[in-house]
Amino acid sequence: MSRVPLTVQGEKTLIDEVADLKNVQRPKVIEAIAVAREHGDLKENAEYHAAREQQSFVEGRIAQIDATLSNAQVIDVTTLPQNGRVVFGVTVDLVDEENGNEVTYKIVGDDEADIKKGFISVNSPIARALIAKEEGDIALVRAPGGEKEYEIVEVKYI
Repeated sequence: MSRVPLTVQGEKTLIDEVADLKNVQRPKVIEAIAVAREHGDLKENAEYHAAREQQSFVEGRIAQIDATLSNAQVIDVTTLPQNGRVVFGVTVDLVDEENGNEVTYKIVGDDEADIKKGFISVNSPIARALIAKEEGDIALVRAPGGEKEYEIVEVKYI
């Protein structure tokens, strides 16, 4: 399997989540199953089936995170040369050439992407257009919604 890029913060978030799943969520589900079993007939016991479904979710998520972490290539952007070039893990301030709107994105791995937080996947059309460009460059983003041009105002290695 190929290595999956992950930021230091993304790795920490996943480690914290798996610790919570193993140390908090899993024991809660086990307790819920035990309580539901005490209610008798399991075939018609909605609490039991809900607890088993939750257990399946928790165990699946643990397996998914463990697989991601085992294949992760953690990249600490603060150790890279800070030369204004856009690379994985940087935070980029952009200006939309068409309307002057400013946006800030952090380029992260697929598992960390969250547009609401401003985290975009390295495989997204915007990130692909930005990679290897430098401060002051214009990036042409070809997305399903059409083409957009962004000026790279600042690249931050944080």
